[in-house]
Amino acid sequence: MSGILAGKRILVTGVITESSIAFHAAKLAQEEGAEVILTGFGRVSLVERIAKRLPKPAPVIELDVQNQEQLDGLADKVREHLGEGVGLDGVVHSIAFGPQGAFNFLGGTWEDVGTAVHVSAYSLKALTMACLPVMPRGGSIVGLTFDAQFAWPKYDWMGVAKAALESTSRYLARDLGEKNVRCNLVSAGPIKSMAAKSIPGFEELADVWNHRAPIGWDLTDPEPAGRGVVALLSDWFPRTTGEIVHVDGGVHMMGA
Repeated sequence: MSGILAGKRILVTGVITESSIAFHAAKLAQEEGAEVILTGFGRVSLVERIAKRLPKPAPVIELDVQNQEQLDGLADKVREHLGEGVGLDGVVHSIAFGPQGAFNFLGGTWEDVGTAVHVSAYSLKALTMACLPVMPRGGSIVGLTFDAQFAWPKYDWMGVAKAALESTSRYLARDLGEKNVRCNLVSAGPIKSMAAKSIPGFEELADVWNHRAPIGWDLTDPEPAGRGVVALLSDWFPRTTGEIVHVDGGVHMMGA
């Protein structure tokens, strides 16, 4: 099969609904020739149902990034699907969560903040290390962030967690370059996904894009961000690492 990911094997996390960037990254990866494996947390049967809507069947591995036992067993689970001696070429990190208290900056407790940072930032390092044993040739790690340069309305400690994610990506890029592993992030504009529904005041936050995206931004279309992910998974960026690629309609560069 032809395509910019022809012959590659990609692990994609965070596919829950068709409205997610992760789903479109998986779909586009398959269309570009990749073999895709998904992971699911908690509602694995839901992920399995959504997986059937992809162009080709994709196996689903249960993975809770806060469960070290599951992380330790991930490489073996991947081998079960790919076979011995066949490794991954790329990993998509689309994992984030914050308790409701994390969306109250002054009122958030350390328990709230610690959970947000663990799941949304530290998990990038944990997932990458879990996958390294099945990436003997190196490859591309691509995560999803929401621009942490600014203090966004309503985002609060999740914004801090995204800042930690962005820093984590840079340190991974530094330490894994010698293993031929690239680590980059796509900073996407807001998407009306299931995850967005858990953010109090999401509509107020997203409304910024209705007025400030010079090239326009469709809150219901996750495909542009998915394309950014697939591009970074490909060999078209062989010496790009530690980078944040903005796929946000241009809002990130607009001044006051």
